[in-house]
Amino acid sequence: MASQTKPVLHGYFRSSCSWRVRIAFALKGIEYDQVPVHLIKDGGQQLTTQYKSLNPMQQVPAVEIDGITLSQSLAVIQYIDETRPGPRLLPADPQKRAQARMISDLIASGIQPLQNLYVIQKIGAEKVQWAQHFIDRGFQALEPILKQTAGEFCVGDEISMADVCLVPQVYNAERFKVDMEKFPTIKRLNEALLEIDAFKVSHPSCQPDTPPDLRA
Repeated sequence: MASQTKPVLHGYFRSSCSWRVRIAFALKGIEYDQVPVHLIKDGGQQLTTQYKSLNPMQQVPAVEIDGITLSQSLAVIQYIDETRPGPRLLPADPQKRAQARMISDLIASGIQPLQNLYVIQKIGAEKVQWAQHFIDRGFQALEPILKQTAGEFCVGDEISMADVCLVPQVYNAERFKVDMEKFPTIKRLNEALLEIDAFKVSHPSCQPDTPPDLRA
């Protein structure tokens, strides 16, 4: 039985991993509280001893839910899919479910970590070119996969965890000026998903910790 206590999301408005969780909560209709963790202010609030006790990797998100703390976005998404009612975030069909997981892992393991804040801070002056290179490289792999799996959404015609991962990654690509015209399937899917309420309300431009100059 799911706890009646609201989950607590410790995240950052522009973190793609935090955004994945916000999208999933919105798709499931789950109410939750947010605790902002500013990744730059005060030298990085994720580096404090207090936050490290929630997430030893000192990254966002960390989610307190049902008496446990989860600190990887895909683990959070799969947990709420297994414990909460509402639209499935992983398809019932085993092959489609495997495809959704493959796409999610490609983004969450193969693209996003190479251009997250910690990595690009280490790169220094070449950080934009570095991020562009690895996002472009990942999208070159993702585009032909999605041509095979996509219908209205990433895997067929139902929203899945793959879509939850795709939209924040395209947002990052646009921030780093990646040419999205080279990836028509990715571009089409992203545009369709951004019309859906769950993706709108969870967008970085309208979070409690969004700076005023970046608000929608």
